[in-house]
Amino acid sequence: MQIIKSMIIAFSMYSKIPMPQFEWKDEDMKYVLCFFPWVGVVIGGLVYLWKMICDRFEIGILCYTLVGTALPLLITGGFHVDGFMDTMDAFHSYQPREKKLEILKDSHIGAFAVIMLGMYGFIYAGAFSEIDNDHLLQIVCAGFCFARVLSGMSVVSFPTAKKDGMLYLLASSAQKNIVKFWLYLQGVLCIGFMLWCYHFAGGLVVVTALGTFVYYYHRCKKEFGGITGDTAGYFVLVCEGSMVVMAAVINIVM
Repeated sequence: MQIIKSMIIAFSMYSKIPMPQFEWKDEDMKYVLCFFPWVGVVIGGLVYLWKMICDRFEIGILCYTLVGTALPLLITGGFHVDGFMDTMDAFHSYQPREKKLEILKDSHIGAFAVIMLGMYGFIYAGAFSEIDNDHLLQIVCAGFCFARVLSGMSVVSFPTAKKDGMLYLLASSAQKNIVKFWLYLQGVLCIGFMLWCYHFAGGLVVVTALGTFVYYYHRCKKEFGGITGDTAGYFVLVCEGSMVVMAAVINIVM
């Protein structure tokens, strides 16, 4: 029963998919991160289904791109976008670490958050529009799961910048050895699927995601002294966007 509750909490927290409502207790949070990548599986499945619908009914590239770009936002409710925007404001404030952490908690958005989100959206949509190879799209769809595997790994492995907040609660409540095992397993399955779809391209996309993961660790350690819930959302978007761009480059070059 505890496992089922953890799965429901994961989808309730990280998606807008309707779930049963109940009181969340600390013991129910132990395995939540094990199911975080499953939200990515749903996103990837719906994005690929949208591509099949577009091919079947000959829907134009503009509609395919805009809806395909919007689907992850619709499913997550923009949950990670909020963290991305807060993190962008903090990064571009050039303030001392304590002030940056205060900016992360501030509910208001600044100019840099809007500018960087707009830039991200244009780059993502432009790259997504270039992916017309089915195998490359399958790799991108698996990437939604892989990004969340890496994000979950960061929560149970990286130092936290604050001793409060949802991320700290998840990190402190998680059965870390079990969570790490299941995240590693899901990560291996993601990598295996991406390599199976298209060996060379899948390998490049995986390396891109791992490079983003390393960059995320060092940037957050330097800027904040660790990660927070907001930076975790920032990472999911940056990792997804990086994989989409790499897939687009491969599609154009090859």
